[in-house]
Amino acid sequence: MEQLHPQLKHFIIEYCRKYKVQRVDLDDLSPNTSIDLDLDIFDIEIDLFIDEFAEHFKVDATRFTWYKYGYPTGSAKVNVLKMLFGYKRRWVKQLAERWYTPKLRVHTLQSAIQTGKLL
Repeated sequence: MEQLHPQLKHFIIEYCRKYKVQRVDLDDLSPNTSIDLDLDIFDIEIDLFIDEFAEHFKVDATRFTWYKYGYPTGSAKVNVLKMLFGYKRRWVKQLAERWYTPKLRVHTLQSAIQTGKLL
C-alpha cells in the first residue's frame, strides 16, 4: 500500500484541528481516505479545504473542477448512521460507502503534490 506523504498528513491533521472537524480518526489516514465521507468535509467547507491545500502546497488548482468528481454534498442517512453507531466499525464504513459514493480521496491530493497540478 502506498505511504501517505508526511506533509500532507500533517496538513490534514492541522486543518481538522483548525476548523474543529469532528469524529476524525487521524491514525487511520491513508491514501484511500475519503475527504468527504471519512473526514466529513463537504459542501462549502470542501472548497475552503481545496483552496488551503493549493495554497499550502503551491499546487496549481486553476484547472480543478468538480465535474470530474461530482460535488460532495454529504448524506443525511450517513450522518445518522455515524451518529448512532460511530464510524470505527467496518460494517458502518461499508454501508456508508454504499449509501454515499466518496467524491475526493487523499491519493488525488497526494498525486497533485507530486505533479504540481490538481486536476
